[in-house]
Amino acid sequence: MLKVLLLFLSLLLSLYADEKVEIFSSNMTSQGNIVKATGGVTVVYKNYFITADKAVYDRNSSELELFDNIRVNKDKSYKLLGKYAKLNIAQKEKFFKPFYMSDKESRVWISANNGTSTEKLLDINEGMLSGCNPVDPLWKIEFSSSDYNSDSKWINLYNARLYIDDIPIFYMPYFGFSLDTKRKSGLLMPSMGYSTNEGAYYEQPIYIAVDNWWDLELKPQIRTQRGQGIYQTFRFVDSATSSGEITTGYFKESGKYYTDNNLQNDSHYGFNFKYDNNDFLNQWLGTNFEGQSGIYADGSRMNDVDYINLSSNDVRNSSTATQVLSRVNIFYNTDEHYVGSYFKYYQDLKLVSNDDTIQKIPTLQYHYYLNTFLQDHLLYNLDVQSNNLTRNINKTALQTDINLPVTLQTSLFDEYLNISYRANVYMQHSSFGGSEQNPTFKNKYNDGYIVRNFHTLAASTQLTRGYEDFSHVISFGVSYNKAGTQSSNGYYVDNEAICANSQNQDDARCEFYNILDIKEEAQVDFIQYIYDDKATEVLYHRLAQKISYGDTANRYGELENELNYRITDYLKFYNNLFYNYEETNFSKVFNQVSLNKFGVNLALSHLYKDTFIATTTEVPQFTSYLTSTLSYTYNNHYSFSALYNYDAISKTAKTQEIGFMYKKRCWDFGIRYSENRRPVLTNDVKSFVDERYIYFTILLKPLMKANGSSNITMQLPNAN
Repeated sequence: MLKVLLLFLSLLLSLYADEKVEIFSSNMTSQGNIVKATGGVTVVYKNYFITADKAVYDRNSSELELFDNIRVNKDKSYKLLGKYAKLNIAQKEKFFKPFYMSDKESRVWISANNGTSTEKLLDINEGMLSGCNPVDPLWKIEFSSSDYNSDSKWINLYNARLYIDDIPIFYMPYFGFSLDTKRKSGLLMPSMGYSTNEGAYYEQPIYIAVDNWWDLELKPQIRTQRGQGIYQTFRFVDSATSSGEITTGYFKESGKYYTDNNLQNDSHYGFNFKYDNNDFLNQWLGTNFEGQSGIYADGSRMNDVDYINLSSNDVRNSSTATQVLSRVNIFYNTDEHYVGSYFKYYQDLKLVSNDDTIQKIPTLQYHYYLNTFLQDHLLYNLDVQSNNLTRNINKTALQTDINLPVTLQTSLFDEYLNISYRANVYMQHSSFGGSEQNPTFKNKYNDGYIVRNFHTLAASTQLTRGYEDFSHVISFGVSYNKAGTQSSNGYYVDNEAICANSQNQDDARCEFYNILDIKEEAQVDFIQYIYDDKATEVLYHRLAQKISYGDTANRYGELENELNYRITDYLKFYNNLFYNYEETNFSKVFNQVSLNKFGVNLALSHLYKDTFIATTTEVPQFTSYLTSTLSYTYNNHYSFSALYNYDAISKTAKTQEIGFMYKKRCWDFGIRYSENRRPVLTNDVKSFVDERYIYFTILLKPLMKANGSSNITMQLPNAN
């Protein structure tokens, strides 16, 4: 113990005061300025904790040499191992040979011939890097030299070669990445592939993150036989309650591809804007309103559908829709009042021009929340909406709706029976603008209004009974509607005879006619619930039937049945159907089964609809559509997936896919085969393309994240 103490004191006195080094060992010898320590040597220097079998210290040069079984721990974050190390205390340099470093947080290790470090930088020569088991790693990156910054935790590799199980895969003259979880500027994982129609595909995302409140992602891409383009997304957080993003893109077609495929446009461009603010009034105006204010914006604009198709090389990440809705919602809400303004803009990507598409710019709404009077026996509320229905050609309209329901309610027989009467007052006013191109309809758009009231009587009861393992709740209700007085003029009188018939909805005169007849009818509702002993819903069942008293030919409306049954903890069934008595057939049947057990996750659904209207090109009479997804996890390493969507009417598979994923601690590998029908805008009648893809997914952990894997895509020849 005395030898250890003498060694510690001698070293402490010989070093600089701000560079204190503590050395402990069980054996020590000293000859002149050379001090040798053996037997469990431990060195504590700044935030380094070093152990070795032997140490030699030179007081003159301030060099400390360590030998055999060297382990270095810095801030409990990474370890360096080797047979020989030299620390120059005066020059603040450290040398290791051979060199081995293991980062605790990222689990990445580096093995090299030697490494030299200064205060923050570490230079490494001739080594390899991996996140796998050091014994026979599944993947590794060999390099000629490397440098690492311990503060930023950024590492650069030069002349890097990627190996998968000793097979060379890819060469990179330079490759840099971060071992930290904080976001940093740099190159993200690329996406690449090959298509027989579009040639080789390569996309290299570039990530820029300078400040905490914003970042920018640039995604330039090239398709060798089709063209090149770039998409960029700017994300920002401008306050504690608001954030947004702006995405723009441009792609230029090559002349040959544009001509051969008869595309409508030789370039594709557009933008997307999203913004969400949960307290904009107080934030922007410096007020202190108690109510809640908000803005939600989601806007898109593009010249054709290929702007979406080209944004990604994976159809899962860029599902293509032919209808695009842009909207901005602004509101202020209190306990009693709600004021809102909504802007909606529709774009049909199948059309060259949307000049005839009706837009809602804007809708203004005021709502007075439900209030009570006479000890909660009288209920009332008010809703006012004004819609500005505009477009570039043909007629436009400004429509205002006012709804004022007043309800009188009470309970009887010790609350076993609830009864109510509701008086509904409704008004709509329309004023028209624009010019109608069809001369036949020019005199059919006179300003007008409709005012009417109707009455609703309702009675309901609800019973609950508990059992040993479950509880049962049933509810039964009956309501009766009857029209009251009505007054109308202008547009509503001129077009009522035509537009009141649902089969004339495509008539241009009925675009603004949304008035439904108030029928004298009753509705019967039966609802039951079953809950288990943990208060979890096991069964929900609802039956609803309308009975008409004014239309004796169609006395009974469609019978609706809805069932949601949790058969077991892992098996569920849902059904919703409508039965039409007049047609003696179902107008809608929807069934869905879901299973999640034994590693299997299955969702299977089928939708059938019959409009009972003769088939037209735009609105087919029948719909029969099957959707299914299946995934199976065999164990922690192997999983399988499948997807199939089928249109039984057109006898067309809309989407079908099968995939396999192999996962290990340090890497994932996946392959998927996918077929997809994608809409395009061409000069031909045909407006879709059937595509087939093979996707390869490679995830090298921890260098890549689950959502940042390197995707290699191969597009097979189009099916059509």
